[in-house]
Amino acid sequence: MSSTPARVYAARMVGLPIFDPQGDQVGKVRDLVAAVRSEVHQPRVLGLVAEVFGRRRIFVPMTRITNIDSGQVYTTGLLNMRRFEQRPTETLVMGQMLDRTVRVPHTGVTGTVYDVAMEQARNRDWVLSRVAIQEPAKGLRRRGQTHVVEWRDVEGLTGREESQGATHLIAALNEMRPADAANMLHDLPLERRSAVVAALDDERLADVLEELPEEDQVDILGHLDHERAADILEEMSADDAADLIADLPPETAEALLSLMEPDEAEDVRRLMSYEEETAGGMMTPEPVILGPDATIADALAHVRNPELTPSLAALVYVCRQPLEPPTGKFLGVAHIQRLLREPPSTLVAGALDDSMESLRPEASIDEVAAHLATYNLVAAPVVDDNGHLLGAVTVDDLLDHMLPEGWRDRPVTQGADG
Repeated sequence: MSSTPARVYAARMVGLPIFDPQGDQVGKVRDLVAAVRSEVHQPRVLGLVAEVFGRRRIFVPMTRITNIDSGQVYTTGLLNMRRFEQRPTETLVMGQMLDRTVRVPHTGVTGTVYDVAMEQARNRDWVLSRVAIQEPAKGLRRRGQTHVVEWRDVEGLTGREESQGATHLIAALNEMRPADAANMLHDLPLERRSAVVAALDDERLADVLEELPEEDQVDILGHLDHERAADILEEMSADDAADLIADLPPETAEALLSLMEPDEAEDVRRLMSYEEETAGGMMTPEPVILGPDATIADALAHVRNPELTPSLAALVYVCRQPLEPPTGKFLGVAHIQRLLREPPSTLVAGALDDSMESLRPEASIDEVAAHLATYNLVAAPVVDDNGHLLGAVTVDDLLDHMLPEGWRDRPVTQGADG
């Protein structure tokens, strides 16, 4: 490890790619695992929690780490692909140490932990050596002073803290993609997860909830008061919200729907009226819908919305008024590739593909899959018997329903031998 920095901070390691000796990426760093026994002796770092392909989390012992630099981590390539399960004697540095309230006795400084550094001891073991602390803000300061102190000089790093905050862990989660943040949230101890859920803003929590397994979604929503739960459901895409509400007890589901904005609740109720494994049950009721008098510039402005998934941004659905599903007569779709080749001032109706077959809401999941595969589509319109657009089924929606239950927890077939 001759090129490894003398000191490495945990927060800066999260998200770093992990490579095998051949230079192939086998995963990403998600946390550090340490054996914390006292506030006097520097804890030994046992290894890393790595996320490998398939969003599975495994344990990588420090003895398998050959090099750490500013942009990547290298391993021997011999990794055990068994899912990581935390032992009672182990502490997750990011998941459990950030935001602890600690004190430095000889200076009187009190604050919260926002990072922890590790370095190699003389015996080549990696140990937690320094703690980065932030004092509470005082006066007009927006942020309190920060200090980096030796591990042995800090009190409050061992034992359980009932009122541990979540500010710095939230900051780390907000830097991650929703799927990655969902994985970290899933693996947190229950009391820590509750603190994080309480501190996340509604929009971010909605994004993360959409990526969690159903049992986690139900558990998290069940521990929120109904007002906040309804607000979060409003922030979720209507199809994801409908799937989640369908898993709740009927009285809870009805209570939450009654608290949602009427328009949002109407979309969810409409989706819930279809069988789950049908085009109607899977569809997204909010694709990009424009009238025939819209220009190509209008269409391109709509598909630039960063909140749209690539599959939803691939097609513009052209309908007569009203433009809210169920719309007026469905006229056809405009493909993003075609729109990019046409003058912006021309009408979107001039770039219309009116030959695309549409799906009926009662189409089965197999029929939807065959339709997308046959026509090489990433999305397709769902239209009722009267020619009104009800929504669109995307390949994302299809995969969510076709993958086996608990697919995130299944062993992966890629990566190093172990």
